[in-house]
Amino acid sequence: MEKKELFLPKVPIIRIMKIYLILVALTLAKLFASEANAQSISLEANNVRLKRILNEIERKSDYSFFYNNSIVDVYSKKSLKVENKTLDAVLNELFSESDIAFSFVRNQIILFPKNNPEIKDKIESLLSKHNIDKVPTALSPDRINELIRTNVQFTVNGKVVDNAGTPIPGVSILVQGTSKGTTTDFDGNYSIMADAGDVLMFSYIGFVTQEIEVTGEQTIDVTLKENVAALDEVVVVGYGTQKKSDLTGAVGAVDSETLLKAPVSNALQGMRGKVAGVNVFLNSGSPTGSPRIVIRGVGTINSSTDPLYVVDGVVMDDIQFINPNDIERMEVLKDASSAAIYGARGANGVVLITTKRGSKDEKISIGYDGFLSVGSIRKKMDLLNAEEWLEVVRTGMENTPKYRPDDPAPVFTTNDPNLFDAQGNPLYDTDWQDEATRTAYSNNHQLSIQQGSEKSSIGVFLNYSHIEGIMLNNELDRISGKIAYDVTPKDWLKLGVNLLVNDVKDTEFEEGGGGQTPRRTMIEMPPIFPVKFPDGTWSNSQMISDAYNLESMSNPVHVLETQERFWERNQLFGNFYVNFTIMPGLEFRTQFGFDKNIRNKKEYSPRDLVNISAPNGFARIFNEKSTYWQQENYLTYNKEFGDHRINTMLGISWQERTYESSNIFARGFSDDFFRYNNIGSASNPSAPESTTNEWALNSYFLRAGYTFKDKYLLTLTGRVDGSSRFGEDNKYGFFPSIGAGWNISEEAFMQDVTAINRLKLRGSYGITGNTEIAPYSSLATVSSGTVLLNGTRVSSSSVNRLSNPGLEWEKTSQFDIGLDLAAFDYRLRLEFDYYDKLTKDLLLDRPVPYTTGFTSVRDNIGSVSNKGIEAMITGEIIRKADFGWETSFNMNYNKNRIESLGENDEDIEPGPFWVSGSQTILRVGESLSSFWGYERLGTWGTDEAAEAAEVGAVPGEAKRSAEKKILGKGLPDITGSFINTFRYKNFDFTADIQFVAGVEIMQQFYHSTEDRSGIANGLATILYDGWTESNQNTQVQEIRNQAYAGQNSQVDSRWVVDGSYIRGNLFSLGYNFNQQFLDIMGLNRLRVYASLENAFVIHSKDFQGYDPEATSWGGNQWGQNIFFFQYPKPRTFTIGCSLKF
Repeated sequence: MEKKELFLPKVPIIRIMKIYLILVALTLAKLFASEANAQSISLEANNVRLKRILNEIERKSDYSFFYNNSIVDVYSKKSLKVENKTLDAVLNELFSESDIAFSFVRNQIILFPKNNPEIKDKIESLLSKHNIDKVPTALSPDRINELIRTNVQFTVNGKVVDNAGTPIPGVSILVQGTSKGTTTDFDGNYSIMADAGDVLMFSYIGFVTQEIEVTGEQTIDVTLKENVAALDEVVVVGYGTQKKSDLTGAVGAVDSETLLKAPVSNALQGMRGKVAGVNVFLNSGSPTGSPRIVIRGVGTINSSTDPLYVVDGVVMDDIQFINPNDIERMEVLKDASSAAIYGARGANGVVLITTKRGSKDEKISIGYDGFLSVGSIRKKMDLLNAEEWLEVVRTGMENTPKYRPDDPAPVFTTNDPNLFDAQGNPLYDTDWQDEATRTAYSNNHQLSIQQGSEKSSIGVFLNYSHIEGIMLNNELDRISGKIAYDVTPKDWLKLGVNLLVNDVKDTEFEEGGGGQTPRRTMIEMPPIFPVKFPDGTWSNSQMISDAYNLESMSNPVHVLETQERFWERNQLFGNFYVNFTIMPGLEFRTQFGFDKNIRNKKEYSPRDLVNISAPNGFARIFNEKSTYWQQENYLTYNKEFGDHRINTMLGISWQERTYESSNIFARGFSDDFFRYNNIGSASNPSAPESTTNEWALNSYFLRAGYTFKDKYLLTLTGRVDGSSRFGEDNKYGFFPSIGAGWNISEEAFMQDVTAINRLKLRGSYGITGNTEIAPYSSLATVSSGTVLLNGTRVSSSSVNRLSNPGLEWEKTSQFDIGLDLAAFDYRLRLEFDYYDKLTKDLLLDRPVPYTTGFTSVRDNIGSVSNKGIEAMITGEIIRKADFGWETSFNMNYNKNRIESLGENDEDIEPGPFWVSGSQTILRVGESLSSFWGYERLGTWGTDEAAEAAEVGAVPGEAKRSAEKKILGKGLPDITGSFINTFRYKNFDFTADIQFVAGVEIMQQFYHSTEDRSGIANGLATILYDGWTESNQNTQVQEIRNQAYAGQNSQVDSRWVVDGSYIRGNLFSLGYNFNQQFLDIMGLNRLRVYASLENAFVIHSKDFQGYDPEATSWGGNQWGQNIFFFQYPKPRTFTIGCSLKF
């Protein structure tokens, strides 16, 4: 650490060293040289920083070092070993092979560069200026200081704050006309070397740049004023950028700091609760699970509900595995005014992702971001233990005559010596939830290298992630690399390239279906079985000699440890652009982008997994490849003249995607050695399968924006799309929009309203389309395969669908009105929107006469509406030097309604199909994703035996309504977040609370964990809440053994519970190291943090699952909040750091 010299505090600088060297050397040299020679030092250091050696010398001597670390490199590595040597000898040895010279002045040792030609010139100029013919033998301190102040650079220190006195970290301070600069530290402090007469420029985003002349003072404190124009951030919109003050549409934004506030493995996770109107459903705790994004409600039935993802101007096929550390910011286009520029692909909203590129700093900047996390199961389901389960089995057998009076009653025994002791007590009480899960350890490492200049920039980004799931043997490894290069070889020419490579290897976890998968058997495997018997044999539910007639299942640990489900996914994504400046304000840009994905899956299920792959085992090899490319050209013209500002764009686009896949499946392996490595060794191969498809899109688009006096705004957009996916008669569609805005705060009558910084009213209307359907939906298609004919396999083909040349896009018209407010010196911000969306021409199957040979044809019928409000309020409650508090409240309300379903508005049961048929129903006047089933009215009582008999029931069974009813819905009405960030000095703390209301959950697992019993484990409610003659006022049916007495299970209201919840999404504590420490370490930035994710969930007491937000129906858009068992979401503790040097 530098120490102040005696004569002039805060003046230590390299040129001062030079003057001291000349002016006082002859006077003091002998005195201090002799004193230095009198001190002896012993020291040993091996390959450590020079600064550390200097600190050690200071500790062992009476001297302190005097240097400027921007000129003298004290961070280079040195080695030194001396024994009882004089200080002078120590320093000579230390600097013998360096460019550093030294000199003793009083009790300081001045360090400066050797052989600097500027020294001689400066000394001669100084001596000449003061008419000094020869160096004096002695100079007073006052005389030395006077020469320094008037001739030499000195250090200027100070603090930069805002109007409220709050320090501003990261302010850029530059000596005008030079490349010499620095930045303020976390406390707003700075230090810079300057000459008298130099001009210091202080600049920071959102504040007015100040220029201050150096007149000799050593301390310059600066108060920066907020700049309304600078605070008006530039946001990315389709094919360009716009000032936010000029926006007439609804656009939400998330920057990289907010996105990565919590460590995430999926880029979409970081959006959760950060953008109004955007619902992020994290339906799985698996690292391979994909979040579902819904923007302003679901507006389609048979098309995709996913938004369009555009990365650096190029549509990305699969956003799931992109490295979130590569993302600079994300914008969400929510209304028609902003999304209509994407026409037929913008109906579900558009997510624009901008990735990181090079810097404009000529110095190489190297950054590292990493974290280590530990995840564990947050809660367990309340299941029966071994004793309780045996009691249920015994009771169920005893109750069998009531349900099967003509059958002999089964006898309950506990005789199997492998499972019970001599007294009939169970030998094991296995908690399968504990056995099938683990403590998951994950880590992520990101290295970035950035450099640039005014003419070019380059950025290189490397990442490795290892993410473990809490289920055994479920993990993901991702290696990604990205390079971005931009260059401006001519003032009129700019070009660049961006290339991203992803390699992902993961062990997939099966989250769908109703089979005996681990997510089910970790609940239903009877606890009386061990993971392995003493002889090392894996247990399964058939390994019991007592007559329990259990459902056949392999234990979940056996499946997780031996079944192989390997995915390898490779992605090559990038774009190349050339930008021509034709004249001031007029630019032409051409770009080519591509997204190539190759995915391979290898699967093997061993021969000993009962009810899965026993006794023959099976293997599968699945390969798929997709190639997407787009080529776009567009002109932009931006011009300001007087009170007018225009922003226009005109372009054309070509897009094409091809897809192909193949699948090989075989059973009948003689052992488990070959697996998929030699799938031909199986004795029962299935016929190989393959498929291919392609589509193309040709588009023409324009946007025109006009601003008058910064008050009145108008935006017009239009796009014509031609798609190969639609009928011959409707290949092309036109998608227009109009938006208008009024910056009320710019009006004269608002000038005296000082509390309001900005007030804008905006509105828009437009039409977007949805082209996300199967490529050949409008055509009659032919199915081909093979059939056995007279014992010989021959080819066969048949028409499986009628054509519809009139098939066209689903079209969404949307009206939006919004208000943007900033008040109290920008400490309060509000964004409020009301929207009304109507999607028409829904793609549904229309019935046709049976005489056609078909039952239906795909046609445009039906409509769905979404109406809602969304609000984001951000307030800076406290803004002080040492303490700050910022809060953000985000709330979305959406009402979804089916308006029509064709000519007769008949109900449609779209699935997912399971117990009792379709689990949902489409009905005019109701919400999409409405649950469909019976109402459970209770259980039949003994006094209702006759009435129960009329419907084939007995007392103790469920009493249900005669007809099915709508029981709830899986899409929430209200979602939101409440986020608070506190800052105390260098510490910061964030509390992120998420909430959901107006939604239900269908617990399909009640089918096998409560409505039936005896053949597998189940919920504790079976035993403690089940019907008995003394407990007839209950919703839980009487215990009965399904193997002997059957079951009574239907989708009913008992399965459906309130899905509202409050989640402790994130609690994070961070620390930013101050500049003093960073200088010692040679760093520009260092932050460490610890966080806790998914800390708690407050939900309905009737919910029995792991997490109230889930699905076991994969991509089925009606499966939200419907699950037949689920992958538990972990509670995760993380420590991490971010540094830059």
